[in-house]
Amino acid sequence: MRHPLRPLFDNAYVVLPAASLMWAGNSIIGKLAIGEVTPMTMTFLRWFFVCAILALFYRREARAALPVLAPRWKWLVAMAGLGYTAFNALLYAAAHHTSGVNLTMLQASIPVFVLAGSVLVLRSRVGLLQGLGTALTLVGVAVVATGGDLERLTGLRFNIGDLYVLIACAFYAGYTLGLRARPPLSGFGLFIGFAAVAMLVSAPLLAWEIAEGAFFWPTARGWAIMAYVTICPSLLSQIFYIRGVELIGPARAGLFINLIPVFGALMALAILGEPFGWDEVLAAALVFGGIAMAEAGKR
Repeated sequence: MRHPLRPLFDNAYVVLPAASLMWAGNSIIGKLAIGEVTPMTMTFLRWFFVCAILALFYRREARAALPVLAPRWKWLVAMAGLGYTAFNALLYAAAHHTSGVNLTMLQASIPVFVLAGSVLVLRSRVGLLQGLGTALTLVGVAVVATGGDLERLTGLRFNIGDLYVLIACAFYAGYTLGLRARPPLSGFGLFIGFAAVAMLVSAPLLAWEIAEGAFFWPTARGWAIMAYVTICPSLLSQIFYIRGVELIGPARAGLFINLIPVFGALMALAILGEPFGWDEVLAAALVFGGIAMAEAGKR
C-alpha cells in the first residue's frame, strides 16, 4: 500500500519550501546558540547524531549504498565537505558577527551562484529575463551585504560575518550543481553517504576549536538546540532538497532557496526581535522581483 504522505514527497512545491523553512530556522538557531554551544561543536554533533540515527534504523540502506558510493569517494568528500560541513561551519561562525536577518537574506545569493555555475561550467543558456532577474537578485544581496550603503562596495568594506555567509553560499551552490553528477542511487541512500562523510570531515574542525581553547560543553539550552538542528535542518531538509532537485533539476530547485530570507526575516523579527528596516525591504523587493522575472524567463 502506498504511504498516504507519498504524494507530498513527490511534489517539489511541497518539499522545497519545507526545506527552506527548516534552513531559515537553522540560521536563527545560529544566533540563539551563541553562548550555548560553540560553532564547530554544532557542526560536528549535528552529523554525529544524524549518523547515530541512521545507524540505528537504516543499516540495510547504508550497506546497499556503500558499493555504489565507494568508487565515487572523491566526489562524495567534495560534496559533503562543501554542502554539509563547510556551509554550516561558516554559517555558525558568521552568527557571531552579523544579524539573523543578514544570515538569511544573504542566502538569496545561492541561486545566483547556481545560475553562474550552470552557465560557466554546464554551458547552460540564459535568456534575457533570466539574466535581468539574476542581476536584480544580486543587487538585492548587495544591499543587504552593505547595510544599504552601496558605496561600501567600492571600498570592499564588508562585515566579516556577511563575507562568511557569501562564501558558504558559493559552496552550497557548488553542491547543488554537483548533484547533477550523482551516482545511480536513491536520494536517501545518497544522503546517508553525505552525512557519514560530513561527520568525518567536521571532526578536524572540532579538534581545531578545542586546540584554540574555544570549546565548551553545550548548556541545557544548547542540547535542545542540537536536537532541532539534528532533526530539521540536518536530516529532513537535506532529504527534501535532494528530492526536489530530482523532481525539477538544480537550477529551478535553487530558486526556492530564496524563500529562506522570507522565513528567516519573519523568524528574526518574531524570535530575535531584530528590526526589519527599509534597506531590508528594498533588498527583499529586488530579490523576489528578480526571482519572478527569472521564472517568467524560464517559462
